[in-house]
Amino acid sequence: MLLVPNIILSLGLMLILLCAQSGLAQTSQKETERTAELLATLLDAGRVVVEQNQPLINDPRRGDKGFSPDVFERLVLDEFFHQAQIDLKTSSSSFPPHAKDLLTRLLLASKEVVADAQFVINQRGIGYKNFIPATFGSQAARKFSKQSKVTIKQTTLDPRNLRNAPDAYEETVLKRLAHQPASTSPLVEWIDDGRLLRAMMPIYYSEDCLTCHGSPKGMLDISGYPREGAQVGELAGAISIQIPVDHR
Repeated sequence: MLLVPNIILSLGLMLILLCAQSGLAQTSQKETERTAELLATLLDAGRVVVEQNQPLINDPRRGDKGFSPDVFERLVLDEFFHQAQIDLKTSSSSFPPHAKDLLTRLLLASKEVVADAQFVINQRGIGYKNFIPATFGSQAARKFSKQSKVTIKQTTLDPRNLRNAPDAYEETVLKRLAHQPASTSPLVEWIDDGRLLRAMMPIYYSEDCLTCHGSPKGMLDISGYPREGAQVGELAGAISIQIPVDHR
């Protein structure tokens, strides 16, 4: 007489378990998406700091610029807080699990890039040092990616550095972003049956970028590359992030 109720009870417990597992999977995906967004924001914060300090970096009259890895770190933490409203110096419930470790690794990689560039930055008598946001971002992304299962990359449809050339997925997304209104929100998608997160955070040309990337198109800029004829607000590229489900 108890057979049917027991079956119903077992089915109910299985349904509860499946719902719980589904909820955990959705939570894990949301946390991974948030982690990707924070990683892109931190790399962008480093790019912003380098851009803001270009006059100092390129000042030929000064030797030691005081733009040390520790000074850079302080400025990046301030910029990251400005963009994300998260203080990386403290533990925070705003962090998804394991995000703090990845962010710490990216910050360390970024500081190492600035440390490696100290000799160039502090050279007296030389103006343009080629230590610009794009250069910093590419080097920091590669350094971080070599030490992690998570991959970060700067990419654009017309790369000056072929190592930043887009793969097929990135090319498709960049073409889509180029025809959409400007947005700082990353485009996020799960591919390979949910085994890999791909996120693309757009980067747009600012006024300072036009020194090298603006008009007249085709004229060589200070670094020896042809200018793109870009305008303020146009899509410059994106910060591309890949996070596999087994990234921990």
